[in-house]
Amino acid sequence: MPQAVTLVVPCYDEAARLDRAELLRLARGRNGLGVLFVDDGSTDGTAAALEELRRAEPSRITVVRLPRNGGKAEAVREGLRVALADGAAIVGYADADLSTPVDELLRLVDAAVGSSRGVLLGSRVRLLGRRIERRAHRHYLGRVFATLASLALALPVYDTQCGAKLFRATPALAAALASPFRTRWIFDVELLARLRAGGPGAPALNEDAFEEVPLRAWRDVGGSKLRPGAMLVAGLQLLALAVRIRLAPGRR
Repeated sequence: MPQAVTLVVPCYDEAARLDRAELLRLARGRNGLGVLFVDDGSTDGTAAALEELRRAEPSRITVVRLPRNGGKAEAVREGLRVALADGAAIVGYADADLSTPVDELLRLVDAAVGSSRGVLLGSRVRLLGRRIERRAHRHYLGRVFATLASLALALPVYDTQCGAKLFRATPALAAALASPFRTRWIFDVELLARLRAGGPGAPALNEDAFEEVPLRAWRDVGGSKLRPGAMLVAGLQLLALAVRIRLAPGRR
């Protein structure tokens, strides 16, 4: 059944980390909300776990299985395209480990439904009274990366890499998802760049179309597939993306 809002959850060998009770609570959390899991060629028991979830809520949960592992970027892109094709008015994505807790994801959904913005980004801002539990080295490296990403995008975004984002169905979004991402680790930044650029017959989104929502809670979850060298690779990919943005037609 088509849902007004669909959250895409990419999964690769996540059987041991899937919190089935919380994922079901997410799917049941709002009328008109659906969850679309993308099994990115998993080799463990992920497929069986996702099928169990689907059977528990067949009207709210959909599972898409990719024949081989193509990486998170492609899993997210494919899931968003399927959700848009199914008629969702708002689409988004979240991490399978629920580093952004269910209550925060539901709060973001409410914010997106009640807003006219084209893009809502969860943002991990460390403030007193909030529970943003992030390892120190990842926090400070992330701040450096986010600053550079903001400069590359010419968009004053605080946190490009939080894995909780929502988008209204627009021609700009359809154009942004039309071809595979060229980056692996920083597809979030590339997606924002594509939305800012627009495409054939798809007007670009201006700065006013974007809004960041500071999260009240977020946590690093053990078992991350991010390797130590990934930050270096991400930096190189950001540099290449920045060059492409600067050389894009019409860019001054």
